[in-house]
Amino acid sequence: MASERMTGAEIIIKALTDLGVDVVFGYPGGAVLPIYDALFKQNHIKHILVRQEGGAVHAAEGYARSTGKVGVVLVTSGPGATNAVTGLTDALMDSVPIVCLTGQVPTHLIGNDAFQECDTTGITRPCTKHNYLVKDTESLARTMHEAFYVARSGRPGPVVVDLPKDIQFAECPYVGPDEVKHPSYRPQTRANADAIERAVDIIAKAERPIFYGGGGIVNSGPAACKKFTDFVRMTGYPCTLTLMGLGAFPGTDPQFVGMLGMHGTYEANMAMHECDALICIGARFDDRITGRLDAFSPDSTKIHIDIDPSSINKNVRVDLPIVGDVGTVMGQLAKAWKERVKRRSNGKAVREWWKKIEDWQGVQCLAYKQDDKLIKPQYAIERLYELTRDRETFITTEVGQHQMWAAQFYKFDTPKHWMTSGGLGTMGYGFPSAIGVQIAHPEKLVVDISGEASFMMNMQELSTAVQYRLPVKIFILNNQYMGMVRQWQELLHGSRYSETYMDSLPDFVKLAESFGAVGMRVTKPDELDDMIKEMIAVDKMVIADVCVDPSENCFPMIPSGSAHNEMILGSEAKSFGETGVSAEGAVLV
Repeated sequence: MASERMTGAEIIIKALTDLGVDVVFGYPGGAVLPIYDALFKQNHIKHILVRQEGGAVHAAEGYARSTGKVGVVLVTSGPGATNAVTGLTDALMDSVPIVCLTGQVPTHLIGNDAFQECDTTGITRPCTKHNYLVKDTESLARTMHEAFYVARSGRPGPVVVDLPKDIQFAECPYVGPDEVKHPSYRPQTRANADAIERAVDIIAKAERPIFYGGGGIVNSGPAACKKFTDFVRMTGYPCTLTLMGLGAFPGTDPQFVGMLGMHGTYEANMAMHECDALICIGARFDDRITGRLDAFSPDSTKIHIDIDPSSINKNVRVDLPIVGDVGTVMGQLAKAWKERVKRRSNGKAVREWWKKIEDWQGVQCLAYKQDDKLIKPQYAIERLYELTRDRETFITTEVGQHQMWAAQFYKFDTPKHWMTSGGLGTMGYGFPSAIGVQIAHPEKLVVDISGEASFMMNMQELSTAVQYRLPVKIFILNNQYMGMVRQWQELLHGSRYSETYMDSLPDFVKLAESFGAVGMRVTKPDELDDMIKEMIAVDKMVIADVCVDPSENCFPMIPSGSAHNEMILGSEAKSFGETGVSAEGAVLV
């Protein structure tokens, strides 16, 4: 059967349509005008016009992470592509499936320093899972389909397709996605049976076990999260999650001991330090989790389950590597466990282990004191959680103290409702991400928990949200500082607050109103609930300016280069045994 022929721009739109794409986030420019012309002539794909290309990628990330679909970005050449680099790197670090279509100068001008030319494939090679430069008409359709396959398969990630302008104008043959098969990329999804048996043996004999789950469980999908949850409940063992893994296991489940890592709970970090069996699933042992590597979980047998073989033994040497898709592997483990469970003999030891964990929980590491004067940021998050927990709510965050408080105090019982920048820590991520989430879930409540400094990184997207009538709620914890930087300066640099105080902030209420949105401000704790209720009720975009204690620090905290049992706790935490928990700033040894 002869291939259908059309212009390159039409090929791109048809490929997107055949691949099920319903929305594209982008910003036009000369090198992509043929594609925008083809977009104008169709009604299958909606285009969201952002105000800066970085916002387009973050919006596509929010869309992708909340739906499980591939997010699509369309930007022009030169600065359009370079503005997308931060978002692409963010997506790579956090394993978000993105296809970014970039315009390029005509093929005969590549390498001539033409207007708005840059080496897009060279620039993006380190920050994408894969990238393509389409050099001939015959490969265009195939490249489009391959890009989506690569982005969503295995460990997901961003893929760039660089599109010279003459290719967009030229007549090209079209082949459908069913006719394209990647020649070599075949991620392993099913684990070796012997490895499964060894894993079950280690798990069944463990006396101080802990499950350590990451964002890979969420990426594998809701069904994988359910299998993971069911298996953890079968064992009766404690479970901790990374920042990116929140929601993979219910945050209100009694087996959940809180988030792990630099700002994780005392009980999660101590359990990780003293466990004898560590079952890592869909996580990568990054430095914010491990702390000092030579002191990380020193007495444990380590199992690492991940679809990305390059992540295994990269940071931490493990005793049993298992390569495979989380959902598939958890199903294999559950089947093997049911056959083995009658022979377990570690029940008494595990009960003693839980008793020790309950003692650690008694430290109340997240305790804080709220008075009737200044709003504590922790209290603001807790009230937001209590007033939204009975409805489906999607939370995005910016980066900093507010991000960690949100992770600590907002409980997620289901996956894909928590969108934050973990690996790259990108200030300005949360608001455009919330726009993408709201586009994907138009009837749901979407809240960006923000800091005033992070919000100002991408606040131009206010125009985007208003243009598309998106009722995103921006919940700013305004402490007038770059809070996390100020905290580190206080603890590690003698309270020398170098360039962290924001002394010329806008009036956020007036800012909202200037864009046609709604602005609110609250300064007293007893006014907070009413403002949150009003924020939720308003069917428009809202900026809620929550004025919080500017001196509050985020604890617990493992200082950089320290071990899990060397945490700094806040002054409200209770003492425990011989660990020497004391006032704020004391290090546990």
